[in-house]
Amino acid sequence: MKETFFASSDSEEDEIEIKALPIDLIWRKRVIRSKIVRENWMIDNGLENVMEIIKRKKWEKLFRRRELMHIDAVKEFYAKLTMSHNRKKDVAGSKVRGIEIEFDHQKLASILDIPGNNGICEYIKEVWEESKYTKPLEITRRFANDETIMEARRVKSVETKPFQRFNHFLVMKNVVPRFGKRDTTSYMDLIYMDHLIARRLVNLPRVMMRHMSYVISVKDHELSYGDWMTMIFEEFGVPLVDKKCEEPKKYDFFEEIFLTMCKLTRKNEVWWIGSGENRRRDNELEAPAEEVHEEEEGQNNFDWEAAIDEPAVQGESGS
Repeated sequence: MKETFFASSDSEEDEIEIKALPIDLIWRKRVIRSKIVRENWMIDNGLENVMEIIKRKKWEKLFRRRELMHIDAVKEFYAKLTMSHNRKKDVAGSKVRGIEIEFDHQKLASILDIPGNNGICEYIKEVWEESKYTKPLEITRRFANDETIMEARRVKSVETKPFQRFNHFLVMKNVVPRFGKRDTTSYMDLIYMDHLIARRLVNLPRVMMRHMSYVISVKDHELSYGDWMTMIFEEFGVPLVDKKCEEPKKYDFFEEIFLTMCKLTRKNEVWWIGSGENRRRDNELEAPAEEVHEEEEGQNNFDWEAAIDEPAVQGESGS
């Protein structure tokens, strides 16, 4: 498998076929759900700017959903999953409990009720490439908050500010979900964190489908989006009457694990980062004043060159 799993340079003509693991290995994998956002908690804890990012992306309804997670159905979906990708389109096919399932990224966007026409959808594994908006050294300096850094590298969570850290948490729990490596960012994390904070377009349905391909291709990765899969199953009429399903638990909500996992505490409206000798005070929760590039309603054609350069939604001012 390539280190650069899916890049913006993939041509429209070249179909990328995914070589999945044996079915028995996929079936043994753990199913994980996305984290649920409660807007009141976000606002009460001074994270209005993070909530604003979620709303501008039009992801808030999806992130608030509390779906049952049907473990065996999710495993069957992934075990039988076939995927193909090119520059313009991603297509998934599977069969669950006798029901054929097939969708492209635009159909997935419709099912999840989120935008899916334009936006970055690169899925890059540890290849530090420079593009129009992603300059490795600049991104490293920005998120490590250190202009003296001379080489692009992973960024430790303790180096980030609260606003940046929350966006890392959002990326690794809802955009490209996985366990582990909570204390450092991957390059792909930094790319999506940068796009979220700068309010540039992110094509979540395409990112999800490329992430699905990745998780069935490697041994050490969980089966993601377990709860959102319920919406796909319902769309295609998959029978979901079974005992092995899970309701959201306490730790499936952002507020229950965010502060602990991100080593953040808040007292008297002041954020404290880290612990022990690394503990420092930082109340800087404002998003950077950068150009806003958001997705227009009614766009139907994916255009890579325009995808990350769209004007703000009419009637909204940039920040």
